[in-house]
Formats: sequence, C-alpha cells, structure tokens
Amino acid sequence: MLDINLIRTDAEKVRRALLKRLDSVDLEPVLALDRKRREIIVEADGLKMRKNAASAGVKKLDAAAQQAVFAEMKELSARVKALDTEAAAVEAELAGLMTELPNMPADDVAAGGKENNSVLREWGKKPEFGFEAKGHLEICKDLVLVDYERGAKLGGNGFWVYRDLGARLEWALMNLFVETHLANGYSFTLPPHILNYECGYTAGQFPKFKDDVFLLSGPGEKPQFLLPTAETALISLHRDEVLKEDELPRKYFAYTPCYRKEAGGYGANERGMIRGHQFNKVELIQFAKPEGSQAAFDEMVGHVEAVMQRLGLHYRLVKLAAKDCSASMARTYDIEVWIPSMKGYKEVSSVSNAHDYQARRGNMRFKRADTGKNEFLHTLNGSCLATSRLFPAILEQFQQEDGSVTVPEALRKYLGADKISL
Repeated sequence: MLDINLIRTDAEKVRRALLKRLDSVDLEPVLALDRKRREIIVEADGLKMRKNAASAGVKKLDAAAQQAVFAEMKELSARVKALDTEAAAVEAELAGLMTELPNMPADDVAAGGKENNSVLREWGKKPEFGFEAKGHLEICKDLVLVDYERGAKLGGNGFWVYRDLGARLEWALMNLFVETHLANGYSFTLPPHILNYECGYTAGQFPKFKDDVFLLSGPGEKPQFLLPTAETALISLHRDEVLKEDELPRKYFAYTPCYRKEAGGYGANERGMIRGHQFNKVELIQFAKPEGSQAAFDEMVGHVEAVMQRLGLHYRLVKLAAKDCSASMARTYDIEVWIPSMKGYKEVSSVSNAHDYQARRGNMRFKRADTGKNEFLHTLNGSCLATSRLFPAILEQFQQEDGSVTVPEALRKYLGADKISL
C-alpha cells in the first residue's frame, strides 16, 4: 500500500511514477476522500472537546442550567456518533481505493511493458549439438523420468508424476538449494500450504488477484486458499509486529509446492513442465531496513546467479520494465534459462523489492534504535529456484547423442550418479 502522506504532499510525483505502469492515473478521488476524512475527524474532535469541557463544569451549575447542558451533551453525543459512523464509511472507501493502487516503480525502472525489459548480462554459452537434439518431453519419456499421461489422469491437464530418477533429480535440486541457502545465512522454514485471506492481502495479491489462486472456503466461511508461492506465507511471518533494529535483516527460505490456476490455457511451447498447476520451488525472503534494501536485493540476485552457475546452465539476467513487474513490486530482475527446444528463454527466478508497500499492508515495522520511532520495513523476495523449468533446462542443455543426460556436478552427490540413462 502506498503512503497516503506522500500522495497528500506530492500527488504529482506519485502520479508520474504510477504512469510508468498504468495507462491513466487519477488520484483526486483518493485526495477527496482523504480531505473528507480529515474534516470529519477535526469536527468530531472539536465536538468531543466541547462535550468534555461541558461535562467538567456541569457540577458547578444549578439544576436548570445542568438540564440545559445535559441536553446539549446529548446532542453532541448524537452528532459525534454520526460523525464516527461517517468517518468509518469514508475510511473503508478510502482503504478500498488505496488497495487498488499498485506500488510505485523505483526511479530507474523503465516505463512500459515487456518491450522495454533490458538484458543486464548473460552467463555461459548456448549449447551446440552435433546431433538432432530432443525436447524435454521426449527425453522424459525415453528415460522414464516424468509420466505426463498418468499425471493428467490423476489431476487433469497441467499435472505430472515424477518417476524414479526423475523424482530423484527433482529432490537433488531441492537438496542443493537447501544446503546453499543455509550456508548463505537464511533460516529454513516449512510454512502451511493453506493460508488465510490476510496473507494474500499483505502480499498484495488480494483483493485484485483473488481469482488467480485456488480458493478453498465456501460461501460464508473464512476465506482460505492454497499458496501460489511461499512468498505469500513468509511475507506475513511478521505481520502486525515491531522488530528491533538489530534484528534486521531477517532472512528466511522455504520449500513448498506452489499451486496456481494459470488461467488462459497452454500454448504449444508450454507443454510438459513449462507451465503447470503445481510445481516445486524454494523461495528467499528478506525483511530489511530501508537503507539496506538495495544491498539486500543485490545480494539475493547474487545468490540465485551463483546457483545457476553451479549448475552450469546458460541463462540471462533481465531487468523488468514497470508494467512487467507484479503490482506489489518496485523493482524486479528475472533470471531466464535457455530452453533449446523452444529456442528461447524462460523465467526460473524473479527477485523483487517491494520497498515498504507490503509492510504497510501488513503493518510490519521496526523500532529505530537512535530515535525510538517505529518505521516500516522493506520486504524482498526471490525464487531460488522453480524446478519445473530448471528440470527441462538441465535435460535439454546436458543431453548427449546416445540419449543420456549428463548430471551437473553440483547435483551428483545428491543423485548418486553422474549420468541419467536407461
């Protein structure tokens, strides 16, 4: 959520920033409600002061005068009650408008959508094959790594079953990620997969993107949903809390399956594991002080790139333009891996900085030691990594002419093999 004080004092700055990601921006409804809310509060406070003053002096009056004061106090009480009701309604309407506003992109983030994304760097080289290379679907079937047909039988389109060495390769990736992030100083967590509405709201996914998740609650029940990413859970770990300054930054990582509706169907290039309703992911989260926020972001990008390089995969780092960032984020870098059969790159990680946007929604603050004042945290997240695209990239980039797949050295101790073959 944006800072209403910033909108009030520099609406033009906010408007210009939001125009990077929105086609039009009209902040006047927000400002009008804010003015109305403050006018109501001022009037109500004035009436309360009159009521308190009258109450304090009523004992000094004679009976007739007291009756007049009591009558005035009754009128004042009724008016204050009406103003409080009106203020609550205005507050709710204002909160609704504020909830709809996305985050302000960072100053150096380009306006527009995907067409304005910029490639910051590439690592490694695209593999070249002296034979007719296969796509990951064919490799998975030939080596009995993934059973797509039975996955569809169990769950429908967008689901699959890992088999034998395929399941072990998937778990080897998880072992690598866990070991790496423990060494990097992150606290390992296993959060619930069923979350309450407040988690979705704090992350910035609700109410606007509520239809993108699998909702579990029926009419009249307290809303619950399957987590679309561990970020949605971890971001709420410190909801409604005030941390100590010396506790920051707080670093967490979690392994979870992720459950997504992925509305819109599947294209020819998104068959197999590229796009599904359930996939595995390890997520990094940091809670940081504002002045340490950018350093935390750079650190997290470095952690993701280090894992990609240990796996030996060709990838590129892409800085997203404003419209391509999710609504809650001020800055996002994508790590995209090369998928040879698709002749293109696919995102395997997004590292994002929300600044204080999620912290305001979740009332997450820290106490500044030298001032004693509470300030909003900055929150950051990064997937390291999503396996449903990493798995195909490994199979395709490291396939051999005899149909086998060379296992990246970083995974061999977990898999117990240096090659996958029949």
